[in-house]
Amino acid sequence: MVRGKIVIRRVENMSRRQVTFSKRRGGLLKKARELAILCNVQVGVIVFSSTCRLYEYANSTTATTMGTAMPSMIQNYQSSQEQHQLLNPVSQVMFWQGEVQKLQQEMQMLQEHHRKLMGERLLNLGVKDLCLMENQLEKSLHRIREKKEQSSTNHILQLNEKGCIFHQENIRLSREIKLIHEQNLEL
Repeated sequence: MVRGKIVIRRVENMSRRQVTFSKRRGGLLKKARELAILCNVQVGVIVFSSTCRLYEYANSTTATTMGTAMPSMIQNYQSSQEQHQLLNPVSQVMFWQGEVQKLQQEMQMLQEHHRKLMGERLLNLGVKDLCLMENQLEKSLHRIREKKEQSSTNHILQLNEKGCIFHQENIRLSREIKLIHEQNLEL
């Protein structure tokens, strides 16, 4: 008896779907075991059911205990991917192009934000956005005024200190002049 080809599509009936999943999962894991044994290769299969239940199979010639086969295989996969990316200049170029694109997008967002803060391109903003921006600007203005007042106060204090020093120096010089003048009168 020859089997006919079936159309691969989602099984709508929930109980049929579960039965199909169980059978096909078993077949997939069986094929993975056979491939590992026949070809002496490392095979790993990870399957999550629709209820998020994990089914996995992993054989490894390097892992000594049953529980470490899958993590060991995943680590090998990740390190081979990293090495491939380092050895492949095209992937490096693509990586840096992606980074440049991200930075350009971030720069555009910052420029747009700056324009809005400067009062440009406000036509497409709603009342809520304008109120938020107004509050932001008022807070910024308040911080700027506080900083300006603090800076002015510090500058005034420095000038007062210099004024006191000059005043004391003036008094000292006046005394010296008076002393010299008295000495000249005695001569």
